[in-house]
Amino acid sequence: MTRPAHPGRMLFVNIPVADLARSKAFFAELGFGFDPAFTDETAACMPVGEHAFVMLLTREKFAEFAKLPMADPTTHTPALYCSVSSRDEVDSVSAAALAAAGTEADGAEDHGFMYARSFYDLDGHGRQVMWMDPAAAQQGPEAFAASTQDAGTSA
Repeated sequence: MTRPAHPGRMLFVNIPVADLARSKAFFAELGFGFDPAFTDETAACMPVGEHAFVMLLTREKFAEFAKLPMADPTTHTPALYCSVSSRDEVDSVSAAALAAAGTEADGAEDHGFMYARSFYDLDGHGRQVMWMDPAAAQQGPEAFAASTQDAGTSA
C-alpha cells in the first residue's frame, strides 16, 4: 500500500437520505455511531475511519450543497460504498443489514484472498462489506486479476 498524499486530511462522503432518523437507526444496527458535534435534525456524521466520515443528509440539506439533481439510487448507481473488515464481520454486518430492512444485492463473492457481500441500504445505495487478506493487499491489483483469471472470470 502507498502512503496517503495528504496524511491527516479528513474525508467526508455526503449521502442524501429520505428519513434521517430511520437511516441513523439502520446504521446503528450495523454498529456505527454518530458524532454529536456534526449531527442535527438535517445531518448525521458517521465516523467510518480515523479521518473518514459519511454524512447522512436529508435530501433538502443535500440539495443545498449539490449543484446538479440528485440521482435516484433505486434506478441509478451513483456510487458503491465499500468497507473493509474481517472475513467473519463480512457475514455478521451483512446479516445485521438484512435484519434491519436492507436488501441483499447479490450472493457472497469468495475469491480466496478476498471475500465480499453486498446489500442496499434503506435508500437504495449499494454497499459492500469486504475482507481482503493483508498479504494480497500488499500485492495490489495483480492479485485480483490473477485470481479472477484463474476462476475463468474477468475483473
